[in-house]
Amino acid sequence: MRPSEVTLNFGTPQDSPRTSSDFEEIPYPHHWPSSQGQPEELPLHYMSEETTRRRVHQHPPPGPAGYADYPVDPTGQDDGGKDVYAKMRQSHGSLGGGRPRRLPPPPPTSVREFVSQNLEHIPPVFYTLFSCWTRFHGIGKSDVVVWDEAHFGKFGSHYLKREFYFDVHPPLGKMLVGLAGLLSGYNGSFEFKSGEKYPDHVPYVAMRVMIATFGVAMVPLAWYTAVELGMSWKACHLVALMVLLDVGWLCISRFILLDSMLLFFTFTTVFFLTKFHNQRYYPFSFDWWMWLLFTGISIGCVTSVKLVGLFVTALVGVYTVEDLWHKFGDLKMSLRDQLWHWGARVACLIITPIIVYMITFKIHFLILNHSGPGDAQMSSLFQANLVGNDFARNPLEVAVGSKITLKNMGWGGGLLHSHVQTFPVGSMQQQITCYHYKDENNDWIVLPRWDEPAYDPNAALRFLKDGDVIRLRHSPTLRNLHSHPIPAPITKLNHEVSCYGNETVGDVQDHWKVEVVDDIKRGGKSKFDRIHSLTTRLRFSHVHLGCYLRAANAVLPQWGFKQIEVSCDKENNPEDIRTHWNVESHWNDRLPSGNAKFYRSPFLRDFWHLNVAMWTSNNALIPDPDKFDVLASTPFDWPFQHLGLRMCGWADFQVKYYLIGTPLIWVGSTISLFIAVLLLGFYLFRQQRKYADMEPREWDHFLYVGKIAFFGWFFHFAPFLVMGRVTYIHHYLPTLYFAVLMFAHIFDHFFFSAKRFSEKTKNIIFGVNVFLQLAMFYWFKELAWGIEGPVTEYKHRGWRSSWNLYN
Repeated sequence: MRPSEVTLNFGTPQDSPRTSSDFEEIPYPHHWPSSQGQPEELPLHYMSEETTRRRVHQHPPPGPAGYADYPVDPTGQDDGGKDVYAKMRQSHGSLGGGRPRRLPPPPPTSVREFVSQNLEHIPPVFYTLFSCWTRFHGIGKSDVVVWDEAHFGKFGSHYLKREFYFDVHPPLGKMLVGLAGLLSGYNGSFEFKSGEKYPDHVPYVAMRVMIATFGVAMVPLAWYTAVELGMSWKACHLVALMVLLDVGWLCISRFILLDSMLLFFTFTTVFFLTKFHNQRYYPFSFDWWMWLLFTGISIGCVTSVKLVGLFVTALVGVYTVEDLWHKFGDLKMSLRDQLWHWGARVACLIITPIIVYMITFKIHFLILNHSGPGDAQMSSLFQANLVGNDFARNPLEVAVGSKITLKNMGWGGGLLHSHVQTFPVGSMQQQITCYHYKDENNDWIVLPRWDEPAYDPNAALRFLKDGDVIRLRHSPTLRNLHSHPIPAPITKLNHEVSCYGNETVGDVQDHWKVEVVDDIKRGGKSKFDRIHSLTTRLRFSHVHLGCYLRAANAVLPQWGFKQIEVSCDKENNPEDIRTHWNVESHWNDRLPSGNAKFYRSPFLRDFWHLNVAMWTSNNALIPDPDKFDVLASTPFDWPFQHLGLRMCGWADFQVKYYLIGTPLIWVGSTISLFIAVLLLGFYLFRQQRKYADMEPREWDHFLYVGKIAFFGWFFHFAPFLVMGRVTYIHHYLPTLYFAVLMFAHIFDHFFFSAKRFSEKTKNIIFGVNVFLQLAMFYWFKELAWGIEGPVTEYKHRGWRSSWNLYN
């Protein structure tokens, strides 16, 4: 029996063949369709990559705001790809590039469907496991304090003892080190002296493991960032493998240092930025707000670990400016939406990072509320509120005959100090400096001028007032604070300040006039213009020369113990805070003790003071002309690995670590930056001649990833070229990440996403690259895992003669 006929309706035939302008190929791992109403079949195991590629309509459906990324011809007719650059010029509203837009997948009906929908999450699981192995393997092999563990390990001790400790870095990284020590059971009793063997009661391995966890997380973050940037799956693997197998990142992650945390938050900032970028079609949705807020929080965190985090903040800032500029040119966007976009960026990318940054300092102050080493960097009022500090018991008003210490109120200023050593130049008299640590050489006695009766402890008290002329005698050496018309040793335009004479010998050059600037607690000069401990800001004017006692940023040479120069400034500038002083410590048995309620220090003042002190101290880390720093290097040494860094002693019996990167990754990524710039110029010249090398979306993707990678690298590298401070190779490690992204982007552009190569050719190129990375990792792994025995047994590791690996 013949079956009944069935009529199949295949739709109306198309009037014209499809062109390359209608569709584009997206060489990504399996995604669900981005165009509405177009179902997509799941890829099967026997299909090639070319077969499983989906074809997406060039004009995606409009987003929630009602406008599309690219203009659509209202006639609905295809132009055959003509005037493609005119279309590019017409696109407004948001930046292009990134991960292709797609609809959420339907609920899976089988395990196979579930796996297919989550293919992008399977590789990072294995990469994370491999990352744990590389970061944790033999992490306790060296049982001595390695390199900057001597510096950063102390943070854990001070946090556990709750002692205030000044450092040039913001507090978040130091708090995390302290948390690692707390969770490890460390009691804070070890001093972390460089090269010293860890005692049994210090859980240094557990602390290293916790810090290395941040290094572990870098690898999956690199994978997901590459996915969100819209790279092909081969390029995503390439990025993850380069982060996994670089021995420089590996080495720096295995010790109690801040660098792994800095790198982690740098990676999260870029990742959250790319996630936010991919929500551009859905402005003001929950995900849009979430990723924008996470970007701001991550900016606050990376800046709170090290000030270098400001460099990735600059990248986010440039991206935001460009994004808002595109939206400003979108005439379809209402003024209300424009203002919402601006307000959202200000709230999430400016206010939120500042709040996060300030919160870390507030927690820092709450935890470290005991007096400790380095608290002299802070203001006297701040120190008066620390547990164990006796400033609050100072007599309130200063009198002649009192013993005092004078604190310079310039940001990061120290205590007026003298010692028995003399100037090797100038007057050859006893040195006067500013010193940040407390000792008896900071003590001075307030005495009347030479032409007045000597101080009588049995006479009536004479309180120090505005306008009084006094002498200041150095308590340990009994010499008088003195100035004369001799140039200061560093600041030649100012007069030298020294210590001269004794209890009976002196002259008018020892006379100083007290000038009250204001009183912090009284909103101006006090009622009787008397000098109060801690709160009165005053200046010392030299009666004979008319100059003012000043502590500048000038650092004395080694003969001055690298302390701050004190000079007498000829210029009368009442606003110069480096000429402002306050009485910090005050002893006088004839006066009653003070009350702590008079000495409250506001948080914002302390926050600002500590930040300026950090900046000032950071800028003071300049190369020492009197010493050769074998560990230091210049920024131009880093991209092509001219010089590495020995992280510990180099004796045969020691476990040795050498900080240098995997050559293929460092040199290859550097070369890719030059290629990217040349390639951009090449395409721009061809565009000017009306050649259409790429579809608009391909061009946007090329520019978007290239700008993230190049500007990220530039903002991290260029500042070190103009810095005066000493630099080391580990400063390049955050910069390297953006060079790696550029390396993968260039390979993706030339090979992995190129249509001119077969799938077999792409696999060969990818395989050769992976093989070279694995081979180099295997060859150099001991540099990060530890070299045992004589280093000469590890032959041919010094690939460049400039590496100080053997000599």
